[in-house]
Amino acid sequence: MKSAVKSAMTLLRARNLSKSFGGVHAVQNVDFDLGQGEIRALIGPNGAGKTTFVSLLSGRITATAGSVEFRGQDITGLPIHKRVRKGIAYTFQITSIFPNLTVLENAAIAAQNRCQPEAISADIRHDADLALQQVGIAHLKDEPAGTIAYGHQRLLEVAMGLALNPVLLIFDEPTQGLSDAEIQDFCALVKQINQSTTVLLIEHNMSVVMSLAHRITVFDRGRVLAQGSPDQIRDNAAVQAAYLGS
Repeated sequence: MKSAVKSAMTLLRARNLSKSFGGVHAVQNVDFDLGQGEIRALIGPNGAGKTTFVSLLSGRITATAGSVEFRGQDITGLPIHKRVRKGIAYTFQITSIFPNLTVLENAAIAAQNRCQPEAISADIRHDADLALQQVGIAHLKDEPAGTIAYGHQRLLEVAMGLALNPVLLIFDEPTQGLSDAEIQDFCALVKQINQSTTVLLIEHNMSVVMSLAHRITVFDRGRVLAQGSPDQIRDNAAVQAAYLGS
């Protein structure tokens, strides 16, 4: 059974957020509020604008229009590295590890990236070790990252996100390519992470979405089609027609 949302406080707020690529409106006038302590799922058909939307939130791409606030501060114009230092971490749909470096070195690079250049300290290795322990791959820390199993690479990517010490951790298709057992372990890990970190995830596996999410936001054609609890989304006729197929 999912725990309740921990706080009614708004952690992140987007207003009229839009992104166009030439004549293609990938995200159109989206209003979005994320509560502190939530696990929020973003769902929708392929091409609905989900990845573009979280890229706007994380600073990977810049908005055509609209605004983003995080912890009450306007971050619309901030580049990705400054958003990282404010506590926003984004793990990618495809593994983005450094294959020739060790597992520990990958996590340490992530931990270092959260710091101001002048603030890098001897604690970086310790923080990287803790992140690897949290996801259960500390025993692989001396292995080249490109040689470990795909499921372990996905866990390494989660560890790299955790090493950033995030307030908000964003996942993009985290269970893609994982076995059923690995998906089960991932869900348990997300619940553990959520004890201290707000989670936003794009996910196509509806079993994962329904078991993890406190609330769900449904995208369709660059707009928000519906928002609500898992039960509300499951029973929404517009969502059924556009996405759930029933």
